[in-house]
Parts: sequence; structure tokens; C-alpha cells
Amino acid sequence: MTPEPLHIVCPHCHTTNRVAQDALGQAPDCGKCHRPLFEGKPVALDEAGFEKHIARSQVPVLVDFWAPWCGPCRQMAPHFEAAARELEPRMRLAKVNTEEAQALGARLQIRSIPTLALFVNGREVARQPGAMGAADIVRWARAHLPA
Repeated sequence: MTPEPLHIVCPHCHTTNRVAQDALGQAPDCGKCHRPLFEGKPVALDEAGFEKHIARSQVPVLVDFWAPWCGPCRQMAPHFEAAARELEPRMRLAKVNTEEAQALGARLQIRSIPTLALFVNGREVARQPGAMGAADIVRWARAHLPA
């Protein structure tokens, strides 16, 4: 019996795609815009994009809440990029600029930046404030995935 396909939201056009679980590692493309569903780098999300990825993606979504004026955020950015290359396609990595999505930051009670939040099946399962290196991001994210 083959496992059910996963719903994966395209980081480019935000269309929800059905992807066979065993095809995740084969660089699947979006059925609408034909661009790669995973590129080994975080996707920048506005509030609407965030809502769509969290609600519809069936892969965990690790979000870096940051701001352009934040020194530790800028310091962590290349480490978050490196973590994306290691964690994708089993996890989507995304960045939300809290200056541009202030209502979202307030609703989620983001009190300090950078803050990482891991979402699984539409709900937040873990949160970690503060800058981290790539290996720590990967280790933290994997440790908080449901069994």
C-alpha cells in the first residue's frame, strides 16, 4: 500500500501541489508554475503566504521571524540558509520579516527576534528565541518533530 501523497505549497506561486512521499527527494516541480518546490533555501513569506504554507503544507514548516535592523538576525541568516539545504525537502524553511508582517508577529506573540517556530499540521509545536548556528538549527528542528 503506497502512502498518501503530501500537499506541498509552491514557494513561488503558492499553489498547493500533491506530491508522492517517495518523490520528495526527486526535485519535484510545481504543477502550475513548473518551478522547483524545493530549492535548498528559505522562502520569504508575507502574512498571506505564511497562512497558506502553515495551513496547507503537509511537511513541517520552520519559520525564522526576523527584522532587517536586527544584528543577530542578519548574523543567523546564512546559518538558516545552510540549514535549509540540509532539512529540505522533508521540511520547508521560511522567513517572515516582522517589520512587514507586524500583525502576524503580534498575533503569534513574537517577543524577540530572531525567533524560530516549528509548525506541524497547521499548529506550532516548538519555539526558540535567539540566534543559532546551522548545526544547532538542524538539531533543534529534528528534535522537535513528532515521532
